[in-house]
Amino acid sequence: MSWILKHWYSGKEVSKEETAPAQAQIVHAGQACVVKEDNISERVYTIREGDTLVLQCLVTGHPRPQVRWTKTAGSASDKFQETSVFNETLRIERIARTQGGRYYCKAENGVGVPAIKSIRVDVQYLDEPVLTVHQTVSDVRGNFYQEKTVFLRCTVSSNPPARFIWKRGSDTLSHSQDNGVDIYEPLYTQGETKVLKLKNLRPQDYASYSCQVSVRNVCGIPDKAVSFRLTNTTAPPALKLSVNETLVVNPGENVTVQCLLTGGDPLPQLQWSHGPGPLPLGALAQGGTLSIPSVQARDSGYYNCTATNNVGNPAKKTVNLLVRSMKNATFQITPDVIKESENIQLGQDLKLSCHVDAVPQEKVTYQWFKNGKPARMSKRLLVTRNDPELPAVTSSLELIDLHFSDYGTYLCVASFPGAPVPDLSVEVNISSETVPPTISVPKGRAVVTVREGSPAELQCEVRGKPRPPVLWSRVDKEAALLPSGLPLEETPDGKLRLERVSRDMSGTYRCQTARYNGFNVRPREAQVQLNVQFPPEVEPGSQDVRQALGRPVLLRCSLLRGSPQRIASAVWRFKGQLLPPPPAVPVAAEAPDHSELRLDAVTRESSGSYECSVSNDVGSAACLFQVSAKAYSPEFYFDTPNPTRSHKLSKNYSYVLQWTQREPDAVDPVLNYRLSVRQLNQHNALVKAIPVRRVEKGQLLEYILTDLRVPHSYEVRLTPYTTFGAGDMASRIIHYTEPISSPNLSDNTCHFEDEKICGYTQDLTDNFDWTRQNALTQNPKRSPNTGPPTDISGTPEGYYMFIETSRPRELGDRARLVSPLYNASAKFYCVSFFYHMYGKHIGSLNLLVRSRNKGALDTHAWSLSGNKGNVWQQAHVPINPSGPFQIIFEGVRGSGYLGDIAIDDVTLKKGECPRKQMDPNKVVVMPGSGAPRQPLPQLWGPVATFLLALQR
Repeated sequence: MSWILKHWYSGKEVSKEETAPAQAQIVHAGQACVVKEDNISERVYTIREGDTLVLQCLVTGHPRPQVRWTKTAGSASDKFQETSVFNETLRIERIARTQGGRYYCKAENGVGVPAIKSIRVDVQYLDEPVLTVHQTVSDVRGNFYQEKTVFLRCTVSSNPPARFIWKRGSDTLSHSQDNGVDIYEPLYTQGETKVLKLKNLRPQDYASYSCQVSVRNVCGIPDKAVSFRLTNTTAPPALKLSVNETLVVNPGENVTVQCLLTGGDPLPQLQWSHGPGPLPLGALAQGGTLSIPSVQARDSGYYNCTATNNVGNPAKKTVNLLVRSMKNATFQITPDVIKESENIQLGQDLKLSCHVDAVPQEKVTYQWFKNGKPARMSKRLLVTRNDPELPAVTSSLELIDLHFSDYGTYLCVASFPGAPVPDLSVEVNISSETVPPTISVPKGRAVVTVREGSPAELQCEVRGKPRPPVLWSRVDKEAALLPSGLPLEETPDGKLRLERVSRDMSGTYRCQTARYNGFNVRPREAQVQLNVQFPPEVEPGSQDVRQALGRPVLLRCSLLRGSPQRIASAVWRFKGQLLPPPPAVPVAAEAPDHSELRLDAVTRESSGSYECSVSNDVGSAACLFQVSAKAYSPEFYFDTPNPTRSHKLSKNYSYVLQWTQREPDAVDPVLNYRLSVRQLNQHNALVKAIPVRRVEKGQLLEYILTDLRVPHSYEVRLTPYTTFGAGDMASRIIHYTEPISSPNLSDNTCHFEDEKICGYTQDLTDNFDWTRQNALTQNPKRSPNTGPPTDISGTPEGYYMFIETSRPRELGDRARLVSPLYNASAKFYCVSFFYHMYGKHIGSLNLLVRSRNKGALDTHAWSLSGNKGNVWQQAHVPINPSGPFQIIFEGVRGSGYLGDIAIDDVTLKKGECPRKQMDPNKVVVMPGSGAPRQPLPQLWGPVATFLLALQR
């Protein structure tokens, strides 16, 4: 393999930096489909729902830009979405309609402004249509009889808007053909709904109707249809229930509810649902019967029975199932409200209240007892229900002008008469010792400090008789929730227990007395401060420090956050070994927030890994520094125009490799580069040292790699070397790509190794197409005794173009392969190519020249017919176009299927053709024909040649 180095210098002036702002272009691949021909553009991508979306953002710019994909909502969604995909290729499997919208590709490399391109993704779909039948409200009388107007409504969701076709039987309906029908779109539903109106029903209107919807086969989506048979018994559904609309049952009972059809044609479908949530576990809905075994309180709710037959509106009946239950018995002591008292005092009024949460709430009964005996009503003892100042269905016992004899123990019992639900009771003791509550924080517990991840306990003490529950909430964060996820949490003992506290739990917590199970007075409250300590966070977490040999370096490790927010100690290590402590930071009013280490000079010995471990007495964190005089990696230049050059007489190509050096002034000058080139899937690599002069920032370096084998790809590794030694290596993969056009046509040979086939296209006016294949992709069941087994190189990876003459091809069918348009800059040209014509049914291979001087005129330049053996042969065809031109390879099918014709290695060069039309050294005989074949060129050239040029 040979090498050519081109390295430009700018003399005394520093050359302009070879940087370029990012540019982007979006191309699409994957399973795209086109709705209209004018949509073949970058801006619109049409795809069928469920297919795979593939978008590529092709970028240019130096350094290589970073690509990010984002998305805004499309018509199928009203929410903003962002993908945050950092990749040049965006791939979405099984795309959904909600993923339609405008996608943005943002490319930026820090030079200039970012490049932003967008493309609208239009997801096509067609759902199953729904057909419903309606009458005008005044016409609904149970069934659809004559002289009434009927509306058949067909609704579908689709993109693009669907086209509707109404049929009666097999006849298509329209306004103009039948005065008894009218077809229209209702307001606000254009493109989604079509109504067929049958005016004053006639006998012939009782028939089968179908609604066919179509999106005109866009993206291959087939049409869909729905049908309905209209008769004189057609009627909407009607229902009745076997139970009352409100059903009260006891827990543990088996519940059965029947939903009975009383009308409807066609026969309606019945469905049960529950709100809120799904049907209870174990519930069985079979037809119109709903069964719930051993019903529990949690099964209470609304159960809906719905009947549908697409005629009229669905019929719906609802059962409110109430399962008797009681829970949460509470009491309140309310001192004399009129006198605004908060204490119990003789001679003032006092009210005791009792409440339970029950289902059904209004069926609960309350009974009061004093000292174990039923409380008797009197002028001073009143029992009331539904106090407007208290929750609904609350029982209150009022003591007017409290006497000493009223002191005692009061018991409130709540029950469901005649139901197997246990009673609930609550006891209240009234005496001179019954006093309102006070709340406080125990000494030393006002501030609680714990480490992150540990448990914590916040405590408030309540005094008074009775002692109410304590309610906890957050103070310093608006609408903040407690760690339990609730805004308010009740604790019977006044202790809030937190498991595994985190730093976001730090703050002030409020404890306050509840107004139930105690005095109904203004809540008393106190506050507790929770401090959660956590280890420090530092910056930089990791930093790469580059400096030339002999220059000083300052390393700094800073505290970002932590609790406590201070550095208690800082320890420096070099390659794991402890270093002497650096000079202390001058004492200031505040605790230090950073630690520094100064290196007087970077040497080979002082290069390596430095670690600063910072502690705040809770934990520690480390800053890592990698100090060296290594050169930064090169940055490959990906925008080289036409980097691939193919050779016209061999399966070799050359590649122009370009790069710049990242931050060359940060370290010592680059002395040379070490270049390693390895063919993919091979182990051996060729390594070469490339000496250079001083490299400036942004200066473009270039290598030309030759004798690379078509169509193989190669891994290139490039490492800069300074007086320090090896720097950071950069690698990239280079691929062979066929040239599409070239200023100098003789520079390139088309080997058909790239899918773009050098810009050749299939003629749209012929009978069939040329096919690109190689030995690995050819059909194993292909016809024997015709066609080449491999391309001209004899390698299984090499591609060629051929015509397949098996069925359905017929005698005389033609396939044309058309080249790009070339501008005629010379009087004579020579077209050289290899052909393979093997098989007893071989037809003809023609070479035509299409002149574009005055319209398109095709002229024959060369032709060959018949079986030429299992051998690749070369032809040289002279042409003299008078203006812009294209060359056309035309394959003509012979009398049978054993007539495959192939071509390979097409070269178009200026000047006359060689006099000897057939070069015997270029005849390649296929295996099995008995003749030797020409040996292949060596992989690498014998010498490496360098060319060093000084740019003026």
